[in-house]
Amino acid sequence: MKEYKYKINGNQYKVAIGDIEDNIAHVEVNGTHYKVEMEVAPKVIIKPVSRPQSTSAPAAPATPLAKPQAAGSKSGVKSPLPGVILDVKVHVGDTVKKGQVVIVLEAMKMENNINADKDGKITAINVSKGDSVLEGTDLVIIE
Repeated sequence: MKEYKYKINGNQYKVAIGDIEDNIAHVEVNGTHYKVEMEVAPKVIIKPVSRPQSTSAPAAPATPLAKPQAAGSKSGVKSPLPGVILDVKVHVGDTVKKGQVVIVLEAMKMENNINADKDGKITAINVSKGDSVLEGTDLVIIE
């Protein structure tokens, strides 16, 4: 049981917080017992962002995702945790080296550099600046 002393508008209060079950806390204020119902925080559900296809963007980058991939030929750089895309450092057709920064992701109020997992050529970029992504989302495809 945790005990606190408060002074509110010149009045002294001795508060003891006992057990908390679900959203009900057993509280004692100056010797009087209360059952305090706490507000339940809403559950946050992160939904994947679906973007309409831009008419100016070529349709070719979507095609490699639909084809079955040969083992080891193409791989997606995945998001290690949910967050928001702050910057895309590469373009389709760019050649990258293993460890090169390809995406900057904001997660938990921190900027995280997402690096290429192998040498290769960027064949598709699946996200844009400002997109929300979930953990495990393919951000870019490297061939």
